[in-house]
Amino acid sequence: MLPDAAAALPDAEYLVLSSRLIPGLDGGYTIATLARARQLAGAGVADGAGPQLLTFDPGTAADHAAHRRAFVEHGALEDSSRLRNLFDEAVEPSGGAAEWLRVAADSAVSADPGVEYRVLRDTEDRPFVALPVIPGNPDWHLTDEPVLVFDADGEAVGALHGFRGLYRAWLDHVTAAFGDRPIVVICESRQLGELIADWSDPRVRIVHTIHTMHVEAPYTPDSTMNTLWTRWFRLADRFDAVIWPTATQRDDVVARFGDTAFHAVVPNPIAPVAPRPDLREDGLVVVLGRLAPGKRVDHAISAFLAADVPGARMEIWGGGPEQERLQALIDELGAGDRIVLAGYSDAPGTVLDRASVLVTSTAFEGQPLGVVEALMHATPVISYDVRYGIRDVLQRGGGMLVPSGDIDALGRAIRTLLTDPERLAALSAEAPSVAAAWSPESSLEALTAAIAAAVAAPPRRA
Repeated sequence: MLPDAAAALPDAEYLVLSSRLIPGLDGGYTIATLARARQLAGAGVADGAGPQLLTFDPGTAADHAAHRRAFVEHGALEDSSRLRNLFDEAVEPSGGAAEWLRVAADSAVSADPGVEYRVLRDTEDRPFVALPVIPGNPDWHLTDEPVLVFDADGEAVGALHGFRGLYRAWLDHVTAAFGDRPIVVICESRQLGELIADWSDPRVRIVHTIHTMHVEAPYTPDSTMNTLWTRWFRLADRFDAVIWPTATQRDDVVARFGDTAFHAVVPNPIAPVAPRPDLREDGLVVVLGRLAPGKRVDHAISAFLAADVPGARMEIWGGGPEQERLQALIDELGAGDRIVLAGYSDAPGTVLDRASVLVTSTAFEGQPLGVVEALMHATPVISYDVRYGIRDVLQRGGGMLVPSGDIDALGRAIRTLLTDPERLAALSAEAPSVAAAWSPESSLEALTAAIAAAVAAPPRRA
């Protein structure tokens, strides 16, 4: 932590909003969201307790308690009481909805008889809320269908205007405890961002983070966007700051949509590691990540075989829907003696310490966490040059970039590094210093600057 950055962090109440935070789900998103919360705790937010993390998934209280325990056990969360859930707090112990929810309900609004509802019940099987079911619609969260609110007798006493009304009622309840204090809301979910873009409370500054790619195939700056992103960009200038994980993505967005929003770059922090160079294995090429179509692991397999380096072998760590197809490909190529699907690893750091080279052949990326982690372990990276983030890292050193989809070029790069020990050693030596740009200190400094600028300016929502 940088002491001067911590001192500059505005004195305010801090909330982190996430659709859900569930161990083992959503991959890098969950990791990055919790890491940002720990950053803020380390910078002194709430005297070191950190921001309140507010989640909105309608799981059971028992499920949410289990999630908190798992995060604490794995060191991802220090104070379990800081992780709160809307539906845990929407229940009155004596039955029905919590008082704040009943007060917010409009008694003149009733259910549409043609709409299906999901009734949520407490541990004694008493209803407290009923949610409209909008099947097959990715815009379900924008519905105006009423959310029903029940009293202790199980009677509907009114309704809120859609999920927007429900979510905002909880946020108003949470922030009522803050008096006149400024409030910094870090919104980690695009879905939630759409629902709070008109939150006009003068105390509130909304800092909206981005975790993913905003364009579709072929993933060029002018590629088509799906309607979810198109709608979000129409709202972007209502947020007090929009935080991008890489400069390249930020620059592409500004070039395409203009700079009416306040765009900032904050790399997601990656905790320092202690590399184990004594574990390094000559000729070991590693692929590490989810076995999904977009990762194009078959390209890495073909490139490795094309490199044809005597004594080299490839380990592919991870699981996913492509596992059976990839195993069939390995068998078809007769490469089972050189390439192995190693499954999940509970110690990815050890895998990276053992590797001579990490190869990534992904079609797109949102944030280059895996690449940076490899460099922290002094493991050079060979990668396709794809958006977003990988070029931001490797153009500084520590690896090689080749044109996206060029399997021959990927194979030549693998052969080059495995047969040139001096170049491999040089890349390995410079890798940790390249990764330092993604250190917690650098990340906190950038985050603090973005928040301070947002708080100093007038709110962007009238």
